[in-house]
Amino acid sequence: MRWWLGAAFVAAAVALVLSSGCSSVGYYAQAAGGHLHLVNAARPVAELVADPATAAPLRDRLLLSQRMRDFAVSDLKLPDNRSYRGYADLKRPSVVYNVVAAGELSLELKTWCFPVVGCVGYRGYFSREPAETLAAELRGQGWETSVYGVPAYSTLGRTDWLGGDPLLNTFIFWPEGELARLLFHELSHQVAYADDDTMFNESFAVAVERIGGAMWLQQHASEAARAEYAALDRRRQAFRALTLRTRLRLAAIYAGPQPDADKRQAKAQAMADFRAEVETLKAGPWAGFSGYDGWVARANNAAFAVQAAYDELVPAFEALFEAQGRDFDRFYAAVKLLSDLPKAERRSRLQAFKPR
Repeated sequence: MRWWLGAAFVAAAVALVLSSGCSSVGYYAQAAGGHLHLVNAARPVAELVADPATAAPLRDRLLLSQRMRDFAVSDLKLPDNRSYRGYADLKRPSVVYNVVAAGELSLELKTWCFPVVGCVGYRGYFSREPAETLAAELRGQGWETSVYGVPAYSTLGRTDWLGGDPLLNTFIFWPEGELARLLFHELSHQVAYADDDTMFNESFAVAVERIGGAMWLQQHASEAARAEYAALDRRRQAFRALTLRTRLRLAAIYAGPQPDADKRQAKAQAMADFRAEVETLKAGPWAGFSGYDGWVARANNAAFAVQAAYDELVPAFEALFEAQGRDFDRFYAAVKLLSDLPKAERRSRLQAFKPR
């Protein structure tokens, strides 16, 4: 997931806040401090691989990550810089914790705006406690909120002078196909970014991770790794289909002419049906699998809205890639042109590629 933070421009943001007297100084300070802690914890992969104290399983994963990193440059035409050439063990399961919020009868994310990087549909913290505090404040104002851990974020290539974005313990031991997808996703944020459009940015990154991940698995992975990925992806696609159906159902309810009381009742039924379908899957093809339990437990308008950011425009980006002859350089150039357009025009042009 792309997160707005980057030490290279956090200092500028803090300066802007200090000069304006804004009350958000504490937020920017934790952002800068958290990222600098991450940078200071990182060591070059080559150094770790050569260190006899590095455990064999970690050494193997670091070597695998570097083959993926080279593939990202040579085959996917992603940036060749210092990102993912270092590794940090943060001693925690998530690097940041994001807060998202939506109205009681809406699937539109609340946005926060920051210096340099524009407006995004989430707010991130390097520890869970302040994230939960903000979520509680927003709930007190009538918002539905969700707090979730994030395994990685991108600084958009702007911290290359600090060593770039490092590999982290939060994802280094993921299954091979998932690790490849994550690296390709985060690197793609360095290619194109629209500072007012979370859905555009995340859907583009998901399209790159899906295309690039399939290429990696086909060309470089073992049969076992491909089988493992196929099983994971079947569940992922089934879950996305289920959440999409529910999201469309909720959107229709909220857009309808019924009184709010009737909408609340219909929403409650839609959520109950969603959870019942998940339980049916867990009793059958997902027997023994609990990977979506946390998401389902916190499912609300905010959770459905943030997932839409990752799914909604992916088919259009994939169609755009095909229209560019599956040429990554041409594809990225087309995406960059779109990112420079006003949001409405950008969406209109991109949607024209969406399969009917």
